[in-house]
Amino acid sequence: MPAQAYAGKECVCQFRKGICDQSCVRDMLETPFYIACLKLTGRKCVVVGGGDIGLEKVEGLLACSGDVTLIAPTAHPELERLASEGSITWEKREYAGPEDLEAVFMVIACTDDSEVNIGIFYDAEKRAMLVNIVDVPPLCNFILPAIVRTGPLAIAISTAGASPALAKRMKREISELFGEEYARLAVILNDARGWAKGTLPTYQDRKEFFEGIVNGDPDPIVLLREDRDAEVLAIIESAKERAAAALA
Repeated sequence: MPAQAYAGKECVCQFRKGICDQSCVRDMLETPFYIACLKLTGRKCVVVGGGDIGLEKVEGLLACSGDVTLIAPTAHPELERLASEGSITWEKREYAGPEDLEAVFMVIACTDDSEVNIGIFYDAEKRAMLVNIVDVPPLCNFILPAIVRTGPLAIAISTAGASPALAKRMKREISELFGEEYARLAVILNDARGWAKGTLPTYQDRKEFFEGIVNGDPDPIVLLREDRDAEVLAIIESAKERAAAALA
């Protein structure tokens, strides 16, 4: 639910205003968010709440190799399956308090109890850790953008909570524009990074080498769309020869 949908309804944030007047989110569109990509591999992530939204958040964390613990007395059948196969740890109980956040990197909560959500937020803030209470912006110190993911490529789309519907449309259009061929090119170029780092002495040399390939003629993206991968590899080999000759 977007933040605006709470207007006139019962307050669900730490300001406890009784009826939501939207004062807590009036600066959301002016908030400059620091965009970053987090490496979750091996990091402990906690999800509190075992419903449909909890499943969505757990699956997102697992997709990034997070070490996920679910805290919920009951859980969606798919979450039960993930727990039974050992993909996640399931604590079959309510959130107990600060001890549940010891050595935790990130917590995402999606319970239907506002007081529990508020408590989780304060417990996390005291530990200077990442916390997101789903759909309650003032109870978050980070937000989760819509993600277009293809192979090693990830494109994030955020409207700062102003319009999830617009973010969904943008996600669909971006996924159509930047298809599988972009991911293939990223993998191919990654294979050339070792050569470039070992051969080209400066950052500027390496920058010109890769930009010459990516922005060159013929366009490698067009070639990959036509399944002409061998020609892209030939372009890279030619670029290597030219770059090496320029250093001789």
